[in-house]
Amino acid sequence: MDVMGDKATLLETGRFVQPSGPEDMGEPAEAAEEARRRLAAEAGDVEAMSVLGAMLLRRGDLDGAEPLLRAATGEGDRAAANNLGVLLHQRGYAEEAAGWWRIAAVAGSAPAAHALGRHHRERGDEPAAEYWLRQSAEQGHTLGAYALADLLEHRTDVGAERWMRVAAERGHREAAYRLARALDRKGAADILAAEEERTPAAEAEQWYRQAAARGHRRAALHLGSILEKRGDLKEAGRWYLTSAKDGEPRAACALAFLLRDAGDEESAAVWWLRAAQDGDGNAANALGALHAQRGETQTAERWYRAAMDAGDNNGAYNLGLLCAEQKRTQQAESWYRRAAYAGHREAANALAVLLLQHGDATGAEPWFSKAAEAGSVDAAFNLGILYAGRTGEEAEAKALEWYERAASGGHTEAALQAGIARLRDGDEQSAERHLRCAAGGGSPEAAYRLASLLDVRRPPETRHELGEPVIQRSECEEWYERAAEHGHRRAQVRVGMLAAARGDVVEAARWYREAAEAGSRNGAFNLGLLLAREGSEPEAALWWRRAADAGHGRAALRLALLRTRRGDLVEGQKWASRAVELGPAEVAERAARLRDALRQELSA
Repeated sequence: MDVMGDKATLLETGRFVQPSGPEDMGEPAEAAEEARRRLAAEAGDVEAMSVLGAMLLRRGDLDGAEPLLRAATGEGDRAAANNLGVLLHQRGYAEEAAGWWRIAAVAGSAPAAHALGRHHRERGDEPAAEYWLRQSAEQGHTLGAYALADLLEHRTDVGAERWMRVAAERGHREAAYRLARALDRKGAADILAAEEERTPAAEAEQWYRQAAARGHRRAALHLGSILEKRGDLKEAGRWYLTSAKDGEPRAACALAFLLRDAGDEESAAVWWLRAAQDGDGNAANALGALHAQRGETQTAERWYRAAMDAGDNNGAYNLGLLCAEQKRTQQAESWYRRAAYAGHREAANALAVLLLQHGDATGAEPWFSKAAEAGSVDAAFNLGILYAGRTGEEAEAKALEWYERAASGGHTEAALQAGIARLRDGDEQSAERHLRCAAGGGSPEAAYRLASLLDVRRPPETRHELGEPVIQRSECEEWYERAAEHGHRRAQVRVGMLAAARGDVVEAARWYREAAEAGSRNGAFNLGLLLAREGSEPEAALWWRRAADAGHGRAALRLALLRTRRGDLVEGQKWASRAVELGPAEVAERAARLRDALRQELSA
């Protein structure tokens, strides 16, 4: 009789038989069934003894179950032998239990083979464990397949995935989850599948989904993460919520971030609180940041400390930031140092910056190095600045090395500095590459320098049949405009010049005026020229005077000529003398001749 051999299986977390009948059987019906089985057992029915023994064992009545199971076992019932092993194991007689499991397993009981394999593995006899677990798995026992896969995975055996898949396909949720994790790792390693096959990542998602649907909270968490990365925030939120309600703090934290991003800060705080109270350091940090943003620094500090106590190094780093904002420099340094020693790269960078601000460049350098080697682009950039401040070719080379490392990590200012250094070395190709990165990252200075580099390479303007130049917008002009729109004064002047060359006086005046009003003396001078050509000499004089006061020699000479032409020789001589002082050489030479002529005229 194999009735109990088919139905009595061990739960994955312990050796307890599963119910042999429908779980929704009512108590009266169960009592009637037990009474019927008891009468049959007393009449010598072996199957009834086995089933009744299993019922009592399931209820926890070990004393009542044992004689029945022993009697049925004595009559050769393998299910009873298996359940007798379960009972003896619960009583603490592991070796005697193993003996009965062996009898049942040899007789063909898959649950007994599984239990015996577990027994041998717990005692370190892996060959025997593998043998019996394989027997169980090959007979179609789900828990046997899972336990075999677990054993093989522990030994990094390639057969582990096959048996994990078998268990997952038979409905084992932990197997489905672990299979998904294994496939995830394959996807991360970029193992490619044929076009007609599913990729490891796609298959992993399906197994996460199956495990999550069966109530596996970590699978629900991972499924939510996959969906969030894909942009399916609504479904991601549902799975995070499912996992969070089942007690997964990481899911509660992830759900809170989704809610915050959706603008529901209050609900986010509720889930962060729940996750933080369950020991999630990330959630504690988020709560700290939330309270710090509201100006509740004491509460923020408490949560940052909670994050630190949960093993999250961000807690110490955030405490350092909080203290630094409050000018508690000594405490900030202490927290930064604590996080930095724990391997927090941004804390190491912040500590180095703090030391540098206090003049301790020697103490700062190793922390910058540690942070940069750990991947901090800010630290790499700061190291570049540190070396750039030193003299010598070796220091210049090290500065460029760190600038380029930070630039490769997407640091815009580092890319600009690397571009400038490469330009200085004459390596225009590398300079252009760095400047394009920095300009694309939003640096106006990089956009201007890139435009200047391209401007030099611009071919001469083509001419049409009548000999007039055909002026077309070039790439360099686009970069000049991008820099100009971000307030770069020299770029504004250059855009104005290009507009003037096209004959667009209004556009040229607009850019010259923007540059001039921002303090550009070239912008003021060019605006004055434009106004003078348009017949507005009085306004032109105002802009030339602003440029001359800022040190523009040509503007001073223009003012000298304008005053002289109007008969104001004294004022003309004054501005001519100023132009001589300001230069450049050709301007100074012309201004000197004018000054001397005016001096003779005034002394005549």
